[in-house]
Amino acid sequence: MLHAHQALRWPPPIHGDLPTGGGMMNWRAMPHSTPISSHRSPAEAFQTAAVETSIVGASAVTAITPNKPPGYALKRPLDVMGAMILLVLLSPLLALIAVLVRATSKGPALFHQERLGWKARPFTFYKFRTMTAQADERLHQDYVRAFIHGSPNPSSNVYKIQNDPRVTPLGHWLRKTSLDELPQLFNVLRGDMSLVGPRPPLAYEVAQYQPWHMQRLLQARPGMTGLWQVEGRSRVTFDDMVRMDLLYASTCSFLGDLRLLARTIGVVVHGSGGA
Repeated sequence: MLHAHQALRWPPPIHGDLPTGGGMMNWRAMPHSTPISSHRSPAEAFQTAAVETSIVGASAVTAITPNKPPGYALKRPLDVMGAMILLVLLSPLLALIAVLVRATSKGPALFHQERLGWKARPFTFYKFRTMTAQADERLHQDYVRAFIHGSPNPSSNVYKIQNDPRVTPLGHWLRKTSLDELPQLFNVLRGDMSLVGPRPPLAYEVAQYQPWHMQRLLQARPGMTGLWQVEGRSRVTFDDMVRMDLLYASTCSFLGDLRLLARTIGVVVHGSGGA
């Protein structure tokens, strides 16, 4: 199968390697271009990216717009069986976290919002609430804009919001351990997400994308964990995160997903890179 980064040859090679699950991988430099207009809907942004991609030829466009999310034959069975087993095993923990969230701050235990999945299709995304109820989104919107354009936190040179005043004390711990993500197992069962894949973006994130960034919405179903979560997380730029997403999409396998899931357990236990 012809993969997007092979067909398009968009970025010229650059020097410098970043670690991946399989060793060292040479990353390609993507061109700078004007962000997709924030006045456009995600669907319009997706169409714009497809039109700009079409300059490389119909075969390349076909290669990056399959009729179903790319992957291996056992990916969906692994998702369903894995999510069901984890929900059963972790049900006491899920119930405990829900009680603690309700007991320590006003508001519901679960937080839900619209995210964009494969081919920018919207779906309802679940996680445990880690912020105060009715938290203002403007802080995160400003962060996303800076992150996508390559600006780290000036005080720490990391790519995440630090000392977020909207996050509750319990929420800080849930985020550090990534336990706030566990309700997404229901998203996996519904088919909105996979256990492993790129993180699903918000509409206002996609509004800031350059056309080549849109490939991360074409190449794979979004996931709970992935190469970025175990290798980079808050330590890499947005462009490098996208490169990791595209690398995963072009090389994913059953054993590779099992390795990433196993490594995710270590990330959760050590709380490395958590918000």
